[in-house]
Amino acid sequence: MNDKLRRRNLVILSSLFGLVFGMVGLAYASVPLYSLFCAVTGFGGTTMRADAAAATTLDRKITVRFNADTNTALPWSFRPEQKDMVLKLGETGLAAYRAENRADKPTVGTAVYNVTPDKAGRYFNKLECFCFTEQVLQPGQAVDMPVAFFVDPAMNDDPNMADVTTITLSYTFFRAKDSDAVLAQRANQGSNQKAAPGATATN
Repeated sequence: MNDKLRRRNLVILSSLFGLVFGMVGLAYASVPLYSLFCAVTGFGGTTMRADAAAATTLDRKITVRFNADTNTALPWSFRPEQKDMVLKLGETGLAAYRAENRADKPTVGTAVYNVTPDKAGRYFNKLECFCFTEQVLQPGQAVDMPVAFFVDPAMNDDPNMADVTTITLSYTFFRAKDSDAVLAQRANQGSNQKAAPGATATN
C-alpha cells in the first residue's frame, strides 16, 4: 500500500515539475512567438517585408503619413523629411527620415515601427528600411535614412479596408541594448579595412 502511495505521489510530483518547466518555457518562447505571429499576420500594425515591388498598381490612392519619436535614453534628434505622400495601391514610395547624434560619443540606435490603423499592417510592405539593422552614429553625425515601401493592391479586395484612406507609418528609436558589442564590432571591421590593401574606410 505504501509503495502504491509512493508511486502515485511520485507521478503527481513529476507532473507538477513538468507543468512548471512547461510554463517557464512558454514564457520565454511567448515573445518571439508573438513577434513571429505579428510579422506573419500584421497584427498590432506590424508591417510586412517584401523582396520585390508589387506586380501591379491600381487607381485607388492612399495617403501615407510619417511619424517619428525618440526614446529619452537615446540622445538623438529624429524626424521625417516629409509629412506625407499620396500613392496608388502597388506603387513604390521612397521616404526618408533624418537622425542626428547629439552626444559627444558614438551611439547605437534601433528602431521599432508600426502602422495605423492596425488592420493596415498586413498590406503595408517594406522593400528597404533602416529599421532592419542597428544604426551607429558618430558624435554630431546626421544622416538621412531611407525607407522604400508599397501598399499591397490586395487591400482593394478586402471589404474591411474599404474605409481606409490614410495610413500612418511610425518609428521610435531606442538605444540598442548591445551598443558596446556593436561599437566594438564596427571598430574591429574598421581596423580590418585599414589593414587590407586598397581598402577605403567609410562612415
